[in-house]
Amino acid sequence: MIRISLDHVLEQKKISRYELAKRTGIQYQIIDNYYKNRVKRYDGYVLERICDALECEIGQLLEYTKDEETEL
Repeated sequence: MIRISLDHVLEQKKISRYELAKRTGIQYQIIDNYYKNRVKRYDGYVLERICDALECEIGQLLEYTKDEETEL
């Protein structure tokens, strides 16, 4: 399972979703969907804009955990 940890990064940097939307030029609703992990397909452009605005690496935004149900 891939999870976006945007909530943690924003908390660490003390930046709101609204402020991130302004910095990236991406609609608040899209930022909110990433924040709440409601995204099924990740847009490289959006992730790049978020990383640029937050001055972070993609590895700080994405977490991978094995789903125990899919293990054979």
